[in-house]
Order: sequence, then C-alpha cells, then structure tokens
Amino acid sequence: MIGVGTAIFYTAVFLSVYVQVFFLVTFLEKRRHIVIRKDSISLPEYPGVTIIVPCWNEEKTVEKTVASLLALEYPKDKLHITIVDDGSTDNTWGVLQKYAHTPNIHLYKKENGGKHTAMNYALAQTTTPFTGCLDADSAVHPEALKRIMTYFADPEIMAVAPSIMIEKSKNPIQIAQRVEYDMAVYVKKMLAFIGGIHVTPGPFSIFRKKVFDDLGNYRKAHNTEDQEIALRMQSYGYKIEHCPDAYVYTVSPNTVKKLYKQRLRWIYGFLNNLIDYRHLLFRKKYGNVALFTLPSGLISIVTAMFGFGYILYRFGIYIADKVEQIRIVGWQFSLRPFDWFYVSTESTIFLSILLYGLVILAIMLGRKMSQDRKKLSLDFLYFIVIYSVVAPFWLAKAVYNTTVAKKMPTWR
Repeated sequence: MIGVGTAIFYTAVFLSVYVQVFFLVTFLEKRRHIVIRKDSISLPEYPGVTIIVPCWNEEKTVEKTVASLLALEYPKDKLHITIVDDGSTDNTWGVLQKYAHTPNIHLYKKENGGKHTAMNYALAQTTTPFTGCLDADSAVHPEALKRIMTYFADPEIMAVAPSIMIEKSKNPIQIAQRVEYDMAVYVKKMLAFIGGIHVTPGPFSIFRKKVFDDLGNYRKAHNTEDQEIALRMQSYGYKIEHCPDAYVYTVSPNTVKKLYKQRLRWIYGFLNNLIDYRHLLFRKKYGNVALFTLPSGLISIVTAMFGFGYILYRFGIYIADKVEQIRIVGWQFSLRPFDWFYVSTESTIFLSILLYGLVILAIMLGRKMSQDRKKLSLDFLYFIVIYSVVAPFWLAKAVYNTTVAKKMPTWR
C-alpha cells in the first residue's frame, strides 16, 4: 500500500495535469478566435475613456507612464488622464507639474490612504462611460486602448484585461518572470474563453463605468483590489474578457527579496479574497470561476507546497540511506556505464515530467500570443529552477499569515 504522503502527491499532481490538459483542450477548440493584430486599427466610434494613474513615490517612473498614455492612438478629446498623488514623500508631485497645463490631464494630490483610495478619489471625478487604471511603473503599447475597445462592441462585456509583459529582463530573476508572464497571457485568454477570469490587473484593465456605478467603488481587499473587483463582478454575473494583443509593459522585481514580497502580497490577497468570496466556490450559478478558476488556484498552491516538501523528504531519505551505506561498507566510488536499468520508472517521475512538459507547452503558446515567437529558449530553465525553489516559501508564508491572521503585506 502507498503512504499518505505519496497518495497526496499523486492526487495533487494529477489535478495539476488535469488543469493544464483542460487549458490545452480549450486552446485547440478556440484557437481560431484568438485575435492578434499587428497593424493599426480604426474604430467606428471612439467613446470617452478616463485612465487613472495612482502614484506613491513614483518620481523615477511616472513620467514614462504618462508619456505612453499621451502616445496612445486615440483621439485626445476622448482620452482623459487623471493622476492622483497618494501622499508621496519624494518629488512625484514636482515631476507631475510638467503636465499641469496639458488639456486632457488632471492632477490631484491627497493624503496617503492606499491605492484603492487614490482610485476611488479619481472615480469621483470621472464622467466618461469607460474607465481604467495604469500603474505608475508601467507603460502601454500605442494601439492597446483601441484594441481593448473593440471587445466592448459586445454590450455584455463589462471589463477587458490586457496582456502584461516584462519591460526589461536584466538578470535571471527578471528572465524567470518574463517566462511566467508569457505563460500568463495564454492562461488568461483560456480563462476568458470559459468566463473564468478572477483578476482585472491594475495595469490597464478597462471597465465600463457602469460597473462602479452599480457595484460600488474599489475596496482595500487585502491590497489586491484588482482581484476583489473581478470576483465582485463575477458574483453578479458581469462578463470579463481578455485582449491578448493589448500590450502593457511593467517593471518587475529584480531581486529574490522583492519578488518574494510581491508574490506574498498576491497569494495572501488571493487566499483572503477567496475567504471573503467563499460563497462562490463550487456553486454552478457562478460559472467556471467558481467551478474551475478558484479551485485550480488552490490546487496549484497545494501542489507547489506539497511537491516541494515531498521532494525534500525523498531527498532526505536518499541521503540518510547513503550515509548508512557508507557507515556499513565504507566509501565506494566507481563510474558505471549508462544503463536504462538504473533509470527510475516510478510513476511519480513520469507524472512530474508530463506536468513540466505541459507547462513548457503553455509557455510556448503564451510566447506566440505575446511576442509572435514559438521558439522556446533556455529562459524557461530559469523559470523552472527559480520558481520551484522560491515559490513554495512565499506560498507557505501566505498560508501561514492567512491562518494566524497576520497583518497583510503593504502596497509597496
């Protein structure tokens, strides 16, 4: 009989493989509906859009963010940019004075209250039928807004999320994130096909203003307000789409410590928003976000944590056996010719290889959608190695903080 640990490992890996196979089947069925536009497009009409830029100590990046918004291929009389300085302690407000007389830019300064308060402050000034946010460390492709607005031709679509990409990858930590973001483009579109999107990312998700008029403003939501508003929309049956060719370029953490802090906030937010919206889980009336997205998120957390622990456990047993062998018969070292006889045929090995193979395929498909490149470089090795080692720690910490009700991670 197999042990409890092995049984849990089999179950977790099987469910993870199931999720990846489900995505692949969805892709094969819907691939003809994936639209990637390379040339400039025109819209039959250009509705008014307000883009909100919340700032806190962004003096080094906000100018580039605003410049990318001004470069959008969208009529300037229809594009309104509202920038809110949320009590910065650096020279952010001084940098913003460059735009004080730009006709379609509105500047506001308020006491620090957190990102959601800056967003709500701007929403109170918004009169256009569409609105969105752009984080002050991100920049948008000139065609991004027009491409997103094509999805709103469907009156049932209430929000559209973009494809987020890493702006520059200078070291292995950022290269690993670039690979992850490539895969996220693919995953996000597959979730859109099944109506299962659970996050409308801060960088340039566009909403009908009706969403906030009907459902209320942003909430603090454990410092993951972009996830909470998506879950709130899903709970009311509001449809969310994904535009794979609306590119947004963001700055990524460049050290393990910064990456750890960012992902700790994300996973902590996911777990606590899931607790807040636990009434969605496994309820058919709420669609695939309840039956697939949220459960698969939990599965991925359990698989990563338990898989890491299981591997450490098996490695510890292997080392202990070798130490005991050396104690009994002494140190013996010899090079044996390769023989398939010595290759492990445990089913756990094959399941793990299958899972990693499906993940690599997802990366390739995401890269094709985001960069029009199918070729898979060795970058994915950085992703597999770094995330396999580091991710279990931020997952475990997020679970621990959630379980013992520790103070939530900060916005910055």
